[in-house]
Amino acid sequence: MSDGFPAQQQDPPGSTAAMDPQPDHGEESYVGHGRLEGKVALVTGGDSGIGRAVAIAYAREGADVAFTHLPDESDDAAETGRLVAEAGRRVLALEADLRDRSACDDVVAQTVGELGGLDVLVNNAGYQMAREEGIEALTDENLD
Repeated sequence: MSDGFPAQQQDPPGSTAAMDPQPDHGEESYVGHGRLEGKVALVTGGDSGIGRAVAIAYAREGADVAFTHLPDESDDAAETGRLVAEAGRRVLALEADLRDRSACDDVVAQTVGELGGLDVLVNNAGYQMAREEGIEALTDENLD
C-alpha cells in the first residue's frame, strides 16, 4: 500500500486492539475544559473508533461515561474503561446487543441507576461493511 500501513483485514465489527498501527482516539492529544462537568453521558458502541474518541473526550470534559459494547469487544471495552477512569471519571461498560429493544431499555436504566442520571446520549453503535457495488446499492433491509 502506498500509505505505508500494512494490509489488514478483520471480520466486523473488528477490534481496535488488533490494529497496527493503533488509531488515535485523542488519548494523547485531547485536553478537556470542564464543559460537561457533573453530566452523565451514554455512548453506544463506545469501545472503539468514534465511540471511544467520544467517551474519552466527554470524560476529559468532566462527564461520567457509560458505554455499550458487544460481547466480542471486551478487550477494547476494557481499554476504553481504563482511559475514562484515567480521566478521573466514573465509568460503566455495558455489554449489550442494541438490536434488541429491551437491551436498549436496560442500558438506559443501568446508566441512570448506577451513574445517577442521563444528560447526553450518543447513538454511535453500528458498523458499515464495504460493498463492491457501492453505497447506491444499499436497500432499506441493509439498514436494520
